[in-house]
Amino acid sequence: MSPDSGSAGDPGENPILDDLVQPFILETSGIRGRLVKLGESLDAILGRHDYPRPVATALGELLLLASVLSSMLKFSGVFTLQVKGDGPVNIMVADITSEGELRGYAGFDAGKIAALDAVPPESGGRQSVPALLGKGYLAFTVDQRSDSDRYQGIVELDGESLADCLLHYFRQSEQIQTGLLVTVGQDGEGRWRGGGLGLQHLPDEAKASGQNEDLREEDWRRSMILQASCTEAELLDADLPANDLLFRLFHEEGVRVFERRAIAFGCRCSSRRLEAVLAQMPREEVETLKVDGVVVATCEFCSTDYRYDDAALDRLYE
Repeated sequence: MSPDSGSAGDPGENPILDDLVQPFILETSGIRGRLVKLGESLDAILGRHDYPRPVATALGELLLLASVLSSMLKFSGVFTLQVKGDGPVNIMVADITSEGELRGYAGFDAGKIAALDAVPPESGGRQSVPALLGKGYLAFTVDQRSDSDRYQGIVELDGESLADCLLHYFRQSEQIQTGLLVTVGQDGEGRWRGGGLGLQHLPDEAKASGQNEDLREEDWRRSMILQASCTEAELLDADLPANDLLFRLFHEEGVRVFERRAIAFGCRCSSRRLEAVLAQMPREEVETLKVDGVVVATCEFCSTDYRYDDAALDRLYE
């Protein structure tokens, strides 16, 4: 990872202004961070489904968390966040490839969602984790494209927000100082936008800096105060460049930025993959899936319909 223009606030030459991950480091403390801005990519994912606002908001936050956390890892493959619960929303999935292709979906009970208590307008439609998901767990998986072992972490849904649940995991399981801030909203034309800010102080990096423990803790507390000063409006502002926001928040910490990474909506479904699955099923079993003489399979991520009439099935089973 090589630096671009150096300190935050410089104009730089990277043309990516939105749908990006901006890595950075606070030079006075060695704390590393990621700023994520999602515009068209988030709107493309949420806009493909007629989700009720609380569901869309929660899925948007999960997509942002996946974008922030995956960018802090070195991997080649797919990073996945999956939430399962016994509440009105029973499942949510967000995954992103090492190339920045992002997708996600949510499963929910429409009747239970409609029965939820109304939330104040200033909440942006955000329901708490206990109200929306109930009891369950959040799992993240790093699936490498090699023979390496797949890494997985699991944590109970213990917190008011999805970010709270993940912070609980990092505190208890990884013992890594982590700060996460995400927000989702719609602009004046109803398009979805989101922003996320993540900070981490890795134990090995903290020791390598030569600072004593008290000083490291002071650095961390100060960085958390600065992170908390970031408003939802700033994270959602399409006209506020990433580097300008980082300079506004952390200029006294000597913030230095690195090469930006693009994020885009991308689904990995294909007719070839689906047909490979169907071909493994007996023809008689596939016939029972017909509706009005056609087998229709819909991708949960992108809502693409794959249709197979008798002629298509004949070709498949040849």
